[in-house]
Amino acid sequence: MSSTKRATIYLDPALHRALRLKSAETDRTISDIVNDAVRSALTEDAGDLAAIEDRASERSRPFESFVKDLRRRGRL
Repeated sequence: MSSTKRATIYLDPALHRALRLKSAETDRTISDIVNDAVRSALTEDAGDLAAIEDRASERSRPFESFVKDLRRRGRL
């Protein structure tokens, strides 16, 4: 038995057409293309979360203060 799970998703018709065309062009299934895209998005999210965790100990400052400092230094 396969270790994959079945899911129903609803795609914009233009996206579905693009997926079908890419599938035919690359000789890959739509499922493989979607799995790779989801895996890539989740990997990017994991990287973002790791970066946030790495910077958690950094000093923060209010946005208003940052903008005022940029103005004072002639950057804005």
